[in-house]
Amino acid sequence: MDIEEKLARIGISGTLYKLYLTVVGLGGASITEIAAQAGLARTTAHDLLIKLEAEGLIRFVDHGKRRFVVAQDPGVLLERIEARRQMLEDVMPVLRSMYHHESGQPNVRFHPGAEGIRTVLWDTLTGSDKVLRATLSMKELMAEPGLEEMERYLSERARRGITLRVIRSAERDIVPIWPSSEEERRELRYAPSEHNLAMTCFIYGNKVCLISSARESYGLIIDSFEFAAFQASMFDAMWSLSTPTPDRP
Repeated sequence: MDIEEKLARIGISGTLYKLYLTVVGLGGASITEIAAQAGLARTTAHDLLIKLEAEGLIRFVDHGKRRFVVAQDPGVLLERIEARRQMLEDVMPVLRSMYHHESGQPNVRFHPGAEGIRTVLWDTLTGSDKVLRATLSMKELMAEPGLEEMERYLSERARRGITLRVIRSAERDIVPIWPSSEEERRELRYAPSEHNLAMTCFIYGNKVCLISSARESYGLIIDSFEFAAFQASMFDAMWSLSTPTPDRP
């Protein structure tokens, strides 16, 4: 995929793309010079430059009676994407809630393979609740999606201010990581020894997410208010029977 296709995916396509690259290449030039270089009428170029300015990609600089156009540092593209991502994160819980209530029916989504496991894992951060209930099987998670992906996920969860209330089985733990930590917004308890939690499950909002072992390799999301409420009650019962662990930094 070349630069034109990539910029088109974020809305800079066609004539707008051509004009933007002209400005970037010239560094600083008048509207007339930019229009001529891009092969556009001056009025057309001016209207498109206004759009690029609104996106923060260029700026107008006045020198006396002349107006010049200067390209902003291309790094602003990353800032623009990050700002939009943050905006979508803020509105996503409301949109998902509206979608669920509008359909009025449970929605089950099956995601096969390693990519499916990553998809459902990151979906658990899209809800409006600031507390995640989870049973984690470390042995399975270390295989798929793997330690590196889990560390990224856990860091992002903490960054978003979401607390993880998690139950694990001691015999499924294979390395001494992910302890209770106030700083990392994680509270860990261990299930009674007679209960071997060999599958990962998250409960968040109206959803329940299931992550299989790497052998079966799938992720499953059940979007149902009644099912999520039932699973939350079951989790709370198991939580009350599980052993707390001391906080560690």
